[in-house]
Amino acid sequence: MTQRTLVLVKPDGVQRGLTGQILARIEAKGYTLAQLELVTATREILERHYEEHQGKPFFEPLVEFMLSGPVVAAVVEGDRVIEGFRSLAGATEPTTAAPGTIRGDLGRDWGEKVQKNLVHGSDSPESAEREIGIWFS
Repeated sequence: MTQRTLVLVKPDGVQRGLTGQILARIEAKGYTLAQLELVTATREILERHYEEHQGKPFFEPLVEFMLSGPVVAAVVEGDRVIEGFRSLAGATEPTTAAPGTIRGDLGRDWGEKVQKNLVHGSDSPESAEREIGIWFS
């Protein structure tokens, strides 16, 4: 079943020059980059994207981090791409993410208020549809 998902290369990935390597891993897995854009996120976009986290202690540091630099937004397509990309990305915590994953190979804990973990991927078909609409309106 072909699916679409939103993948974001977060500001830390862009700033560290890892965008090409991350996108190459997605393509090497056999997924298609259907849309791709370098975006400077606005607070409005981020508040819509992270709306379920509003009011949580990490919300404001997360928004500030995502505003700290450009983001690469991609619509990625493929069979079971939502599950597949999340597996490729690895665990949210880079320190414990498995070797061979994006976060396991390229990420680390920087000891800051917010987890800089390189990438975001939608967690369900419903989230993917909502998030794609936010970033590619």
